[in-house]
Amino acid sequence: MAKALDVITIGRAGVDLYGAQIGGRLEDMGSFEKYIGGSPTNIACGTSRLGLKTALISRVGDEHMGRFIIEQLKREGVCTDGVVTDPDRLTALVILGIRDEEQFPLIFYREDCADMALCEDDINEDFIKSARAVVVTGTHLSNPKTEAAVIKALELARKHGLRTALDIDYRPNLWGMAGHGDGESRFVESQQVTEKLLSTLHYFDLIVGTEEEFHIAGGSTNTLEALSAVRAVSNATLVCKRGADGASAFESEIPDSLDGGQTGEGFPIEVFNVLGAGDGFFSGLLKGWMEADDPYGADWPMTLKYANACGAFAVSRHGCTPAYPSIEELDFFLKRGLVQPDLRNDAELEQIHWATTRHTRNAGDWSSIRTFAFDHRLQLEEMDGYSLEKGGAFKELCLKAALNVKGDKEGYGILCDNRIGKAALHAASGSGLWIGRPTEWPGSRPLTLEPEIGSDFGGLNEWARENVVKVLCFCHPDDDAATRADHEHTVKRLFESARRNKLEFLLEIIPSKVGPVTANTNPTLINQFYEAGIYPDWWKLEPLDNYAAWEKVVKAIEKHDKHTRGIVVLGLDAPQEELAASFDVAARFELVKGFAVGRTIFGDAARAWLKGEMSDEAAIEQMTGRFSHLCDVWDEARSKVNSLAMGVK
Repeated sequence: MAKALDVITIGRAGVDLYGAQIGGRLEDMGSFEKYIGGSPTNIACGTSRLGLKTALISRVGDEHMGRFIIEQLKREGVCTDGVVTDPDRLTALVILGIRDEEQFPLIFYREDCADMALCEDDINEDFIKSARAVVVTGTHLSNPKTEAAVIKALELARKHGLRTALDIDYRPNLWGMAGHGDGESRFVESQQVTEKLLSTLHYFDLIVGTEEEFHIAGGSTNTLEALSAVRAVSNATLVCKRGADGASAFESEIPDSLDGGQTGEGFPIEVFNVLGAGDGFFSGLLKGWMEADDPYGADWPMTLKYANACGAFAVSRHGCTPAYPSIEELDFFLKRGLVQPDLRNDAELEQIHWATTRHTRNAGDWSSIRTFAFDHRLQLEEMDGYSLEKGGAFKELCLKAALNVKGDKEGYGILCDNRIGKAALHAASGSGLWIGRPTEWPGSRPLTLEPEIGSDFGGLNEWARENVVKVLCFCHPDDDAATRADHEHTVKRLFESARRNKLEFLLEIIPSKVGPVTANTNPTLINQFYEAGIYPDWWKLEPLDNYAAWEKVVKAIEKHDKHTRGIVVLGLDAPQEELAASFDVAARFELVKGFAVGRTIFGDAARAWLKGEMSDEAAIEQMTGRFSHLCDVWDEARSKVNSLAMGVK
């Protein structure tokens, strides 16, 4: 019988504040990136990215960081049913940095933290038996209360026939063997720790550690002697990580040399960041280990190859969980091979990494997206009765209409600017709406950006991570070389800034305002932008009135980027009847995800409201009705396509 889960990990769950500056002291760090952390949490995410159904058992605080962990786990596809919210304790925190390939200053803030309050009551038998394997890490054997929870889980795993694995994950100061300032210490001898580990190793089918971690587990600084001591109390397969020498797996007796174990292909990459590399390695290892249930699955050399590859990704990037590959990325890497040792600067690989993991940054189901676009600035400013204050207040009414239509459903969005619509833009954060935010100066050609972006394009570092960078470019294939080069230069700089700031990017092109349009106009422009090295997450395109034109557009995009989020159709103030006709054609293409329409929804209400001829309530009601109607029209168009695909007349 198929299990609901492949792997449950148990133990630490915290927030990593990773120094953004490389090569300096932690004392000198000026900014930090926020990630989820803790070995079991990293492993749960890493294996989920590789296609396994994973879950975490841990505790988090009842505060912002605890909610962040739960929300991020869900974005990563990790089941959170085993994560308890502790009302009395704070979520664990780690502050860390990258000094060089060997030094990684690190401070643990874990005094009476939530995950160390894990107890036997948190271990549910039905939840444990719903999985194929349980993975624990060493830290939670360091405290009697958490140890009792881990042992209960392991005994239940044995009772129900689950596989069991241990990542020794020895952190001396988390066992009380080193001071707060020694967070990066990897080894301090301790007979007490050795005895504790040896007393539990018989529970496991797989034990993984570095040479130093096997030294503490086996009570000897001679690696072969330590492995033999572990073998004396456990029949587990032992996987010893050996740094640049790869890793060796020992299924039975320990040989006279570490080279006598089974090995897998390694990858000669540049070491940029060793933090989290072991969790990445373990994620790849688990992929192969769990495949071993299949007679055609991975053997140990292949399993270790997976592990070495995932470890390579981890040491070449910033952060722990964010560095781990998706299954698509891993498959591509193993098939194509290593092109350059600094993987984070391999443009082809990084594009696949971004495109297949961006869902972990901007949550939601965007397989269909119905967008109320009220990012208009110039059009509002030209209306009678406009002022900046009134324009901002009207955009708050637009947001209320969008939220009315959205309700508790997914797949709805807005386009809203920061100059007039700042209050609405900020209020939309956390609402579950997809949020696009414009950057272009209205109507500019050649393309000019809003002053907030900055001459160095650094303004994006202040944007909320859920905001999508949107830029409208009035361009045409007949543009002269200088105009085209200017557009591509501006768009590419903006695109690169968006990527640096981990923001999705939407490129809107409107060639009809520049020159005549044929079925080849949009495909030509799309090819030009891709050839310039610009890979939009989203395209926003004018409505096309025939199937052949849409087909050419879709082929042009998929030729360059099969992982793109998709296309949204803009409105251009068209009557609803015209939009309905264009939706009928566009909905036939899966890559077209929905629409982004503005003045068709808000135009009449804005003109009346700004002149004082319509109340707030009436404006909201009218816009709610029009937006809702367009959503119904789109959904009906898509439904027709789906019905035809299933053979329904």
